[in-house]
Amino acid sequence: MSSAVCLLLYGFVVAVLAPSVLRRYTRDGIAPRLGLTAWLCAIVSVAVSWAAAIVVIVVDIAHDMSHPGETSILDSCLLQLHDAATGQYGAVIQVALLSLAAMATVAGGFLLARLTAGLLRARSVTHDHARMARVIGRHNSRLDVFVIDLDEPMAYCVAGKPDTVVVTQGVVEALDDAHLQAVLAHERAHLAGRHHVLLALTRGLAGLFPRIQLFRAGAVEVAQLAEMCADDVAARSHGNRTVTSALLVLSGAGERAGALGAAGTNVAARVERLTTNVRPQRRWATRLKLSAATTFATVGPLVAMVMSAVGLAVCTADEDQATALGSHIVAVALHQLGCDDHHPHAQPHTYSAIARTVSRPSH
Repeated sequence: MSSAVCLLLYGFVVAVLAPSVLRRYTRDGIAPRLGLTAWLCAIVSVAVSWAAAIVVIVVDIAHDMSHPGETSILDSCLLQLHDAATGQYGAVIQVALLSLAAMATVAGGFLLARLTAGLLRARSVTHDHARMARVIGRHNSRLDVFVIDLDEPMAYCVAGKPDTVVVTQGVVEALDDAHLQAVLAHERAHLAGRHHVLLALTRGLAGLFPRIQLFRAGAVEVAQLAEMCADDVAARSHGNRTVTSALLVLSGAGERAGALGAAGTNVAARVERLTTNVRPQRRWATRLKLSAATTFATVGPLVAMVMSAVGLAVCTADEDQATALGSHIVAVALHQLGCDDHHPHAQPHTYSAIARTVSRPSH
């Protein structure tokens, strides 16, 4: 059970501290890809840690119910919960504890089902949008995009079978070829990075757990950083100035359901980022901090499990030492009373049984 406690505590610490730390290191967009990785690792590690803790608790209780006389397979230090689950504190406490465990399991399954349904629904929306765009738009073979007859300048991509990049006639008329190619490079970077999957996952978790700041803030920050990553891909091939000019032209475009657009998120901050020079020292310092945060979020659950295992080994060793000491004390006491002369062959069993009873830690 100590494994579950360590995982729960780790998840709680990351959920509380990570939003402010990561926002401080990623808000300027100095290293957007590392920032995106750090946010995702923190979000996933918390979700996985809490889910694993629930599984550990359920498995441990199930084992203890089927083997009522044995020490817990996962912990020998925290025996209170084990004793309660096996009815040693009375039927009322046992029923209450098992009811809570059952409700937690049902709630976890319900939340997982809701998250899965949300992801499938988002996938269906994007695929339907892609099909509709291919039906109502006309294919431009030179640009490999579908053009919709709208005057509003708009460009976006939707994941589907196949993935689709959509532009309006207003974009084709408003941008020259260089700027249009920069916009298309941005959209294709979204598709290549599977950013729609990341947004669906983070928004799904934020919808399920709106009071957890890590999930709520993560959905916003991941969307922002995904746009910055796509900006960087376009800027590497077409230049910062070209991408900036194209963003300004598209800044009034609306957002489409299930779509990722070049002007979809906080254009002003992205333009400022593309036009601001960052000192190499600051860039490397930010990368180092984000790498450290990512490493902590990635190995944190493993460290929690290792700490739990080390604590379990220490507790087991302490219990063995206490049992040996108890056996010695009982043997001396029985010898002084002369009891060992009457039952010489039962001494080892008698001593060890009494010693285990005497040396077991009180709760």
